[in-house]
Amino acid sequence: MSRPEREAHTLAGPYAMDAISEPDRLRFERHLAGCDECRREVAGLREATARLAAATAASPPPAMKERVMAAVTATRQQPPLAPPPTASRPWHARRRVRIRLALAAAAAAVAGVAVFLGVSNGSMQDQLNRDQASSQQVAAVLTARDATMKTGSVRGGGTVTIVMSHSMRELVFTAADLRALPAAWGYELWLAGPAGDRPVIMLPAGRHGMAGPVVASGLRPGDHLVLTAEPSGGASRPTTPMMLDVIL
Repeated sequence: MSRPEREAHTLAGPYAMDAISEPDRLRFERHLAGCDECRREVAGLREATARLAAATAASPPPAMKERVMAAVTATRQQPPLAPPPTASRPWHARRRVRIRLALAAAAAAVAGVAVFLGVSNGSMQDQLNRDQASSQQVAAVLTARDATMKTGSVRGGGTVTIVMSHSMRELVFTAADLRALPAAWGYELWLAGPAGDRPVIMLPAGRHGMAGPVVASGLRPGDHLVLTAEPSGGASRPTTPMMLDVIL
């Protein structure tokens, strides 16, 4: 395989996440037309992002729409800020400006709703900050140039999707259709390898058997990703048989 072909393979992750420059997009699409491996990887990554979105989706409280709309009608609107001239900017720079403006608008809207609903306190602000940091961490892994995806089946029921970046030494994990465990138990995620078993996280309770996304950091050569059922407080070492073992 020539060097340009090897480099083209590294663009599958950014392409699937629409985080790629126009010249790289055109180059990768020419490569994609003749590469079954990359077509499968792009399809898999897009499926993974759809699962991540489903796992993190949350329905707002029933009365939120009415309360927000009432607040909007009672709030004086500021005139829109004129965006800076973009005629002389390259395509990717203009795209970054649009993304930043959209993110700023979204952040302002979320903050306004939080204040109106009376949840702009320290704990809620901390949670919003944690959610934002987690989303950025997930996006960084999914758009890494060496992002690859694996799927697996959980013994007892359920499937998992793993997107990993060895250059970042991180992975994103999400699960669907996990069977319900007794109240005092939960699913614990581990990294296992030559250095031993390292606990990652107790999976937060999800809806309809879904869990994640969670980020595991500190990947090492030879690691496996392992899932076990443990007491809800977590364990320092696996105490039950592995329900999932994926070679990373």
